[in-house]
Amino acid sequence: MVSTHPTGVQHSGSQYLPQRHDTKANPSPNQELLPLTARVHNHDSLEIGGCDVTTLVEQFGSPLYILDEETLRSACQQYRDAFKEYYKGESQVLYASKAWNCLAICAIAASVGLGIDVASGGELYTALQAGVNPEKIYLHNNNKSREELIFATEVGCTIVVDNWHELRTLVEIVERANSPSVQPRFLLRLTPGIECHTHEYIRTGQLDSKFGFDPNELEELFTFVSKQSFLNCVGLHAHIGSQIFERQPHRDLAALMVQWLREAAKYGLKLTELNVGGGLGIKYTESDDPPSIEEWVKPICEVIQEACADENLPLPKLLCEPGRSLIATACVTAYTIGSSKVIPEIRTYVAIDGGMSDNPRPITYQSVYRAVVANKMSSPLTETVTIAGKHCESGDILIKNALLPKTEPGDILVVMGTGAYNYSMASNYNRLPRSAAVVVANGEANLILQRETYQDLIRQDRLPERLKI
Repeated sequence: MVSTHPTGVQHSGSQYLPQRHDTKANPSPNQELLPLTARVHNHDSLEIGGCDVTTLVEQFGSPLYILDEETLRSACQQYRDAFKEYYKGESQVLYASKAWNCLAICAIAASVGLGIDVASGGELYTALQAGVNPEKIYLHNNNKSREELIFATEVGCTIVVDNWHELRTLVEIVERANSPSVQPRFLLRLTPGIECHTHEYIRTGQLDSKFGFDPNELEELFTFVSKQSFLNCVGLHAHIGSQIFERQPHRDLAALMVQWLREAAKYGLKLTELNVGGGLGIKYTESDDPPSIEEWVKPICEVIQEACADENLPLPKLLCEPGRSLIATACVTAYTIGSSKVIPEIRTYVAIDGGMSDNPRPITYQSVYRAVVANKMSSPLTETVTIAGKHCESGDILIKNALLPKTEPGDILVVMGTGAYNYSMASNYNRLPRSAAVVVANGEANLILQRETYQDLIRQDRLPERLKI
């Protein structure tokens, strides 16, 4: 469930720094372990976005999510520019904000020209409040409530319809509105039946999945949609999973989606958009070797263009929805080290002031991470320890067998690659307040998520009069 370091010579935390720009002109953030701006200054301390990490902890407390704006912007720009270079038709990159949805991140992504993929009414509301154009927002999930569908219809975003229940509910909403101005714009999500090597919980493309229409229902589905003149079906969507390093499954998906496009045309459906999903993996450990953003985009564009030419179909507007590969590497989490426990010839535990409430991925997905001690970046890695969270749960282990320098209480531990599915899946387990987050750029740090207080924890509590003591 957790990380073990490879054997071999290990030097210091500095070995995890990103490649210098003179050796790689435009590094793909998903292929790095630390944010692009990570440096070690002359006080032997880790610096991100021109800000000293230990100073950030002094100012904002810990645990602390530290988001590097340059890394996020660079990833967004690389996706955007790669599609412009390799695709002859129109394209739109969407940030899959379920990875981390908040006002600041939505605003940064939108400022680089990205749209936002949202997975709930709450994420939709947040994107709108961040100023994102609703025409660039796409609403997902496999069980949208009537209220969410109405909300999406009213604000004018595109709905990714996942199943028959949603489709019929949408028809009912339009019929009740009885207004020509109410014409929801939507895509149909289909399950492609393409599997790839990733965790079973994050594989969404195989037939045995809760997501999407069964491809064996295409005839019935396209017939039904073609008869709903008041609905505006504009395209198709498919997604095969997350944290994927393989290239071929995405090529296969692109080719299959063009076949679906050709099939839809037989029913009079003039579909103009194809959304090929996301799923590009990132580098969590030294052994991870994901394709670059450009290496992921280029073959998809080539396959779709070739398939459309073969089928004599016009090029659709091509969309994709990366999440993890945009935001994960852009963020680290800083903790303060506290207690330790040595079990002779078995294990040494080093405890931090956070854990499964701010990063539930190790206990949920058996995810692996790397860590450094921010105030000892040049110190030799001499100790193998297990990094334990502070929650009253034996499974609250963040990293097993982490290779670190000798640590002491008060040292600042930094876990890399925590931008995706960390804050977004955070909890108040043991009634721990959720952590703060800052965005750093050019030596300036700005709070984007305020640390919760004890008062925040009971804000929604209600104590009936008869229970008061």
